[in-house]
Amino acid sequence: MHGPTLVNWLLALLTATAGAYCLTRLRRSPCTTAPREGRHHHLSPTRESDAAEALMGLGMAAMAVTGATVPATVWAWLFGLPAAAFLVAALSAPAGRTHRLHHAISALAMTYTALAMTASPTASPSGHHHGVALGAPLLTGALLLYFGGYSLWSGTRLLHTSAGTLALGTAGLPRACRLTMGIGMFAMLLTM
Repeated sequence: MHGPTLVNWLLALLTATAGAYCLTRLRRSPCTTAPREGRHHHLSPTRESDAAEALMGLGMAAMAVTGATVPATVWAWLFGLPAAAFLVAALSAPAGRTHRLHHAISALAMTYTALAMTASPTASPSGHHHGVALGAPLLTGALLLYFGGYSLWSGTRLLHTSAGTLALGTAGLPRACRLTMGIGMFAMLLTM
């Protein structure tokens, strides 16, 4: 990332914590759902979501700390393959389509951010890129709108349940992780 060092480390800490929490949820959640009439076992939606969010959280933390020192091809494979898998899964099964499309967009945004970071010109000795825009401004703007809107939407879902009460207990932690991922992605895109 191309922001102040303190902001990068705070973002890394926040997203690593969310990613680690998703890993613990992944470890505790059931591996498969019950098979339906002749169908094979498959990942439960909760487990699939926890795996995707753990990858995104830990990936954002690594990207915030290492920046462009990791080759672009590593980031492209790390996030490009899950993006393709989520796109295929979203197109082939209507159940959970919206959530899978969100994970695909997130993984594609991570790939885009990493490729834009590694393609950037050399920084000045102070570590700042003076007025250099990274990536395609239109795509960056569209992703900023998406993740800004997603963060606002997930924040409102975190604060209110159907009964109108706050959902900040343990049941609200997965929503808090989703909010963290949205804010983290927004922050990464904002530094481009």
